[in-house]
Amino acid sequence: MQSALFTDFYELTMAQGYWKASDRRRSVFDMFFRRQPFGGGYAILSGVEPLLQSLEDFRFDSEDIAYLSTLGMFEKGFLDYLAGFRFRGSVWAMAEGSVIFPQEPLLRINADLIEAQIIEGLVLNTVNFQSLVATKAARVWRSSNYGHVMEFGLRRAQGQDGADSASRAAYVGGAESTSNALAGKRYGIPVAGTMAHSWVMTFPSELEAFEAYASIYPDKSVFLIDTYDSLDSGVKNAIIAGKKLMAQGRRFGVRLDSGDIDYLSREVRKALDAAGLKDAFVVVSNELDEHIIEQLVAGGCPVDSWGVGTNLVTGGNEAAFTGVYKLAAVERGSRLMPTMKFSDNPEKSTNPGVKQSYRLFGEKGEALADYLALEDEAPPAAGSNVVLHHPSGDWREATVRPARVEPLLAKVMDSGRICTELPPLATVRGGLRDRLSAFDSTYLRLLNPHVYKVSISTKLRKLKLGFIEEHVKEAR
Repeated sequence: MQSALFTDFYELTMAQGYWKASDRRRSVFDMFFRRQPFGGGYAILSGVEPLLQSLEDFRFDSEDIAYLSTLGMFEKGFLDYLAGFRFRGSVWAMAEGSVIFPQEPLLRINADLIEAQIIEGLVLNTVNFQSLVATKAARVWRSSNYGHVMEFGLRRAQGQDGADSASRAAYVGGAESTSNALAGKRYGIPVAGTMAHSWVMTFPSELEAFEAYASIYPDKSVFLIDTYDSLDSGVKNAIIAGKKLMAQGRRFGVRLDSGDIDYLSREVRKALDAAGLKDAFVVVSNELDEHIIEQLVAGGCPVDSWGVGTNLVTGGNEAAFTGVYKLAAVERGSRLMPTMKFSDNPEKSTNPGVKQSYRLFGEKGEALADYLALEDEAPPAAGSNVVLHHPSGDWREATVRPARVEPLLAKVMDSGRICTELPPLATVRGGLRDRLSAFDSTYLRLLNPHVYKVSISTKLRKLKLGFIEEHVKEAR
């Protein structure tokens, strides 16, 4: 069971207000984000499946109700209502692992006001954190030239749930394996690991430590060579132990976890090659991130695998993903009527109404722009001119002629139950490189990326401007 107490307290106070007013109106909320993390040009959506699973099990148990009764805020009738609470709404979502951009709905929640409010914290907590980590992982993976990235972050993650969620999201974003054994079991992620410095230090000599490990794991030996001295002893002893493995037809590797990775990896590679061990591989770790890896790869650093921990599972220099959850429509009379949040900052004003998002592709399969339209509009047509309006509702516009149009939001939950088959996590990860390749490299680069166009339809722009004009009149 997922405790429904996992919500912000004001959701419960608002919910009681709706309950007292017998307000069960239908509502539509959009979850979207406002700014790309890490100063980048794209992000990766993660957390959809665990969110849906949590929504199916979201409820208050007897201890939750007993706790709420002690606060002196809630009437018994409302607490009785919460005791039978279930999420019975519908959810539309982009596919997990999608490449995503600000302002477009990632999730669309259709539920009565009480249900939609109470789940807000769960939605944002689940999707924000996992999307942050998946985005970081994708940046690391691309910087390694789509190499072998291992997620090593369990011990630096924010608690057990943070570690497990981060391992899952890192895999969605391109990491090939995790050091987190529980995440391996829970999500089917390949697990990987070498040895700690303590293993080497418990033996009389470094060589004995390597040979003991090789005898136990002859097909999975990676020797940690920087316990004492990477070049003067570590790689030399690894060569001795490794030659015995190679003579048995087995492959081995060495791992560097400190020092100047560029210099040391080159010297280690030279030593291995000089010893006739060209098939031996080099693994590196130690506070790596996408910028360090990009520099090392660009310089031809001879690294075969990258172990990335702290900066991957914590987000590094970016503390949070900027996802928000805003009301887009509410029932008035018998109709769902669009709503709009205003702000002195135009970028924070929301796009009103029930919307669908579309990705427009060119003749070569390249992504041209994303297009937000009202759900009751005809979708943009392939082979026809499509006018793109800036989402701020101002004068800026462009015209494209897409060769293919792909709707991005699909119904994944109906009446509180998952209503579609969700792909295995390996399938989600497996398609990421192709999804990224649809975008020009200028959108994906780490430094000063181009801004990908997220636009609104003419009808949506007219609706938005109408709200703005009415708001100005009321203000006067």
